[in-house]
Amino acid sequence: MATSSDHPTDPTPSPLNQLLFGHVCSAAVRAVAVHRIPDRLADGPRTAEDLAASAGLHADSLRRVLRLLAMHGLFTQDEKGTFGLTEAGQALRTDVPGSQHAAALLITDEMFRRSADGLPDAVRTGTTPFEAAYKVPFFAHLAGSPAAHHLFDSGMNEMSGQDDDLLAGSCPFPGSGSGTVIDVGGGRGGFLRAVLSREPALTGVLFDQPDTVADHVLDTEEVRGRWSVAGGDFFSEVPAGGDLYVLKRILHDWNDEDCLRILGSIRRAAAPGKRLLVVDAVLPDNGDPHPAVEVDVIMLMLVSGRERTAKEFEDLLNRAGFKLNRILPTPSPASLIEAEAV
Repeated sequence: MATSSDHPTDPTPSPLNQLLFGHVCSAAVRAVAVHRIPDRLADGPRTAEDLAASAGLHADSLRRVLRLLAMHGLFTQDEKGTFGLTEAGQALRTDVPGSQHAAALLITDEMFRRSADGLPDAVRTGTTPFEAAYKVPFFAHLAGSPAAHHLFDSGMNEMSGQDDDLLAGSCPFPGSGSGTVIDVGGGRGGFLRAVLSREPALTGVLFDQPDTVADHVLDTEEVRGRWSVAGGDFFSEVPAGGDLYVLKRILHDWNDEDCLRILGSIRRAAAPGKRLLVVDAVLPDNGDPHPAVEVDVIMLMLVSGRERTAKEFEDLLNRAGFKLNRILPTPSPASLIEAEAV
């Protein structure tokens, strides 16, 4: 009689199955993030029963979720049923540098889930799934919902913060390093803080929506006295007098016509010869894999934006009165697209 050992099987899921069950893993990550299970493992491994008792949860259900995430490398599990955090799982704690807790809550939020459900209609009609589900554009929804706006700002600050130092270290700064950097749509200022920390001769202006810049992170000793904040609408006007204008992961949120409006505001504020640095992914035009391909589908789900190739960026910049100088790769998925006002 044949036994199972006569026909060994490969337990590794097929690429198709990994994709099909991806939403299950995301839901499991959300469950442990909502209940802050990683925080409860900060002092070392614990059993599911112990964790559940401390958090007021159902022990067997929690054990099964943790077992799944252990299989995917976020937790460890021993033969006694004790769970601990891996290095990857540490990022889900709320109290560690580089925490991705808010980012996990954002990406698994209902806003993303409902938008993903609309992709079948999107590929049929070309409409934006978020707008179909919520009846308003994504950024209008954030403006009308303080909770959603806070979640978005917090999650984006964590996700972009992973790359801030890497990108700042790759930036070509004006002249000898002196001058004023204006970070347009700079969120809470994590990137500008990283830039100013590296370049002590620079000053900076953080420009974004008034309620966003009100919650800035620039009040630190290493950049003290070298920054200011300004609130406004980058479609209408941005601060003048900059030596270098920065758009970090802004243009991919918008369609070409809206990008031209943003770039037009900067061109009106920037004197000829002043520089613009667009920090965005640059998609290969030959179909090679790139991490931003996934982000491109998120743009399709949520907003009217898209990830772009080098040629598409050059066309936009030329139409807005800028000349593309060069595109610099960085250690992150984003590139530095340097242009000059003409």
